[in-house]
Amino acid sequence: MTDDDCVRFLQATLPGLELKWAGYRKVRRTVCKRIARRMRDLGLTTLAEYAHLVAQSAEEQARLDAFCRIPISRFYRDRGVFDALATTLLPDLADRASAAAEKTLRCWSAGCASGEEVYTLRLVWDLSLQTRHQDMRLAILATDADEVMLARAAAACYPPGSLKDAPADWLARAFMEAGGLLCLRPAFRHDIAFRQQDIRLMQPDGPLHLVLCRNLVFTYFTDALQRRLLAAIADRLADGGLLVLGAHERLPAHTTGFRPACGALPIWRKAVDQ
Repeated sequence: MTDDDCVRFLQATLPGLELKWAGYRKVRRTVCKRIARRMRDLGLTTLAEYAHLVAQSAEEQARLDAFCRIPISRFYRDRGVFDALATTLLPDLADRASAAAEKTLRCWSAGCASGEEVYTLRLVWDLSLQTRHQDMRLAILATDADEVMLARAAAACYPPGSLKDAPADWLARAFMEAGGLLCLRPAFRHDIAFRQQDIRLMQPDGPLHLVLCRNLVFTYFTDALQRRLLAAIADRLADGGLLVLGAHERLPAHTTGFRPACGALPIWRKAVDQ
């Protein structure tokens, strides 16, 4: 299977999975390697044979869909985003919630992969903000379609490279070394619920104050599916709540009901009274 062969296969097949070829251009080789490995296991020699199998088998289609998951993550990924959350946006959300007599900030990490984003949010709150908002609790729901990724997230142990962008003091304050990995201390694993859930099929109940949906929906899904899921997210976001995208992601064209929350950063605030 050549790269050109795989590109043609993906361009023809991804739309049937409601996935967008443009999102896979830079990561296609990862997907192609998974497909090639599967073809060897099945004894297939051509992509045409595999395409026929996918077309005939819902089970194989689901397997191909799983091959297209790209779980790339690390702590404090996109520093500007988490700096803004720590210094202004999370404190603002806490103040808004407190003014409404709420005691819990409810957050959703959609497509949480192996948990780096989830624990980054936890550490930002616990190490930087909790003392200033002692009456406010941060509760995080983390969802992903991949049970293997969720098991890694629950284990909360990572290679050192996963923390290369994290604040330097986090290593000593929040992690302990175990077998060459850095494991998050139990004190920083509270108020987090991991749940296996495909965002295309189900979303958690609202209202939510913060949704992190980064490098998933608005990179890999078709435009029509993006719009449907954005509407579902908007329905669950409280007025004034925040939606955080990946650094290179944009909301669908002609989106209404959201406004930039922090300059050019990919953070959007749900407008009030929509």
